[in-house]
Amino acid sequence: MAGRTNTPGQSVSQRLLAVLDTFDVAHPALTLTEVATRSGLPVSTARRLINELRAWGGLERLDDGRYHIGMRLWTIGALSPQQRGLREAALPYMHDLFQATQENIQLTVLEGTQALCIEKISSTKAVPTLTHIGGRLPLHATGVGKALLAFSGEELFSSVTEAGLARMTPHTITQPGRLAAALAEVRTSHVAFSYEEMTLGAVSVAAPVLGLNGRVLAALGIVAHSRAALDRLTPAVRTAALGIARWAT
Repeated sequence: MAGRTNTPGQSVSQRLLAVLDTFDVAHPALTLTEVATRSGLPVSTARRLINELRAWGGLERLDDGRYHIGMRLWTIGALSPQQRGLREAALPYMHDLFQATQENIQLTVLEGTQALCIEKISSTKAVPTLTHIGGRLPLHATGVGKALLAFSGEELFSSVTEAGLARMTPHTITQPGRLAAALAEVRTSHVAFSYEEMTLGAVSVAAPVLGLNGRVLAALGIVAHSRAALDRLTPAVRTAALGIARWAT
């Protein structure tokens, strides 16, 4: 994929990445115009780059004319050594949790100032969630996010709070002091909770997957209906996270 660029200082590869960056969990499918607007590229340039990405397999066109991420990118992403090893170690435990709870089971890793979902098991009986594999979640409003943030140091905490704690629901923690207190409890108990802080009607409990050096590798979480008794799910998710850590490190 090559060509000339019209914007000084911006290479073809930077423009291709700008096109791919327009897609996220909130925008999994976009029209040509939306890609151009979100990437800041002229429509003609966006069209050319989209066609090149389609030919390579990085994007696919839906019947309604919109585009979404292609299977080739998913295949390449799955080759990431960290994610592959974590997924292989985690899947047996995730299946056990799912069989026992019939709720959403999520495995996430830290990516920048967000939690990236790298595996999920669910069913039509589970509470609906906005999370998809490859989707990102806020660290301050989710169980898995708090489990990651609690063990990631003061620098990340400062970055997250200085950027502003977005209110996802009326229950979201938006005060840095309250969040700091909640994370202190997570570091003590190795369990994090979210009570309708991300989605109304849904609660979650999560546990960090820690390496031998205490570095957080991932977070394993259960997302359930708000009527669920999280205290009954806590020992299971904590035990599963410990099991994953033994195999992943």
